[in-house]
Amino acid sequence: MNTSQKISALMITFNEVNHIDDVIKTIQFADEIIVIDSFSIDGTLEKLKSYTNVKTIQRKFINFADQRNFAIKQAKYDWVLFIDADERIPEDLKSEITNRIKNPNGVVGFMVKRLFFFKQKRIRFSGFQTDTTYRLFKKDYVKYIEDKIVHEMPMLNGKSELLKKRMLHYCFDSAQHYKSKMEHYAKLKALELFRKGKKANIFHFVFKPLYKFVINYFFRLGFLDGKEGLTICYLGAYGVYYRYQELKKLKHQL
Repeated sequence: MNTSQKISALMITFNEVNHIDDVIKTIQFADEIIVIDSFSIDGTLEKLKSYTNVKTIQRKFINFADQRNFAIKQAKYDWVLFIDADERIPEDLKSEITNRIKNPNGVVGFMVKRLFFFKQKRIRFSGFQTDTTYRLFKKDYVKYIEDKIVHEMPMLNGKSELLKKRMLHYCFDSAQHYKSKMEHYAKLKALELFRKGKKANIFHFVFKPLYKFVINYFFRLGFLDGKEGLTICYLGAYGVYYRYQELKKLKHQL
């Protein structure tokens, strides 16, 4: 195969032992697999080392953008495919990916829509129905924006398109797992806001979380996802509240 049609699959991990086997299976079609692990302590590293076709590098986690940019630098091939440990690539998406990079028509980056699952239940609403993210790039045309340290965004030097097939995202093992994710993201977002000189006030503690809940539960139809929708929308609002609590703490440490 022409090296311009080969793929480096990239993943960043921390304590993902429950997902590693399934996610590695879903990217076996890639020509190399590179995992940047942030010193996992739950058995993730041991599982990764059992795969002879997986290159694992341990590196301290600073933020998502920094870790992804480091991963890109390790890639051998022209195309890089980012995947998170809780994501899966179905066969139809694999076929679309391999076909598109054979004839990209000047496109240097592809977005993909994701289908969300709470445990094994498909979440159809609750704010997730329009989720789209960048996952496939030509490595020399992309860099993640360094000062956007959570919900990181790539900066593309060229044209992008949306793939037709969807990725699966098993992002919530439990309500407690989702809560811990929200807190982790909130801390990083608070640091991002702190560096921009933002301050927290009553609006951020009351109205922003309430607005988040109302939008996702009522206007984006979270109530149609049942009790899981209520849990997700509540914890999404909690994440907003927690973000500004963390920002307040950072201000007090000055």
